[in-house]
Amino acid sequence: MTDLPTPTASRLRAPSWRDSRLLVGVLLVLVSTVLGGFVLARADRRVPVYAASGTLAPGERLTADDVTVVRVQLGDETARYLAADGPLPADVYALRELRPGELVPRSGVGSAADVGVQQVALQVDATSAASLVRGSVVDVYVNRPADGGSVGVVRYQGPERVLEAISVVAVAEEDSVLAGAEQTRAVRVMVPRDAVRDLVADVDVGARITLVPVPGGTP
Repeated sequence: MTDLPTPTASRLRAPSWRDSRLLVGVLLVLVSTVLGGFVLARADRRVPVYAASGTLAPGERLTADDVTVVRVQLGDETARYLAADGPLPADVYALRELRPGELVPRSGVGSAADVGVQQVALQVDATSAASLVRGSVVDVYVNRPADGGSVGVVRYQGPERVLEAISVVAVAEEDSVLAGAEQTRAVRVMVPRDAVRDLVADVDVGARITLVPVPGGTP
């Protein structure tokens, strides 16, 4: 009987760097990694802008504690907001009320010369001041003294609304309420520049001032 040939087992060889298939595989992995990073970079078009950390009233200067940096995707609207790609400018004031978390619009801030309000401290009826906090929006009612009152008794003409939708920046603590025939409490508000003179004149003649919250105006 003729002997059958005995098969010879082939030994596995480690792939060589000269193997074209290995080189192609490595090249594909590198290309996929680069393309993936490029796509992700293009997809994330968020930019850093400033947002208000708390309530800011018109006329208040912005500091680093008043704002926070957030990254948002705004597209063509990016230029409308205050960019946070650098430090906050030193001379920046709120020109309108800014609420907590609100992105700071460029139109809502400006220099001190752009501010159209001034801070005025008023002694107002303690009851009307009890519900107010920083950031409240109020209407101002003035009740001026009338002529012809008897000794020790002041007559008033009747309340008149002299200012609408102004911002409260501070309210005195309850232990600072002034006692007397009529308890009052100090409240600081931001008043339009052209109205400051008349309001101070009302204070000087002893008018009663009441602050009435605007619906939805309390933070």
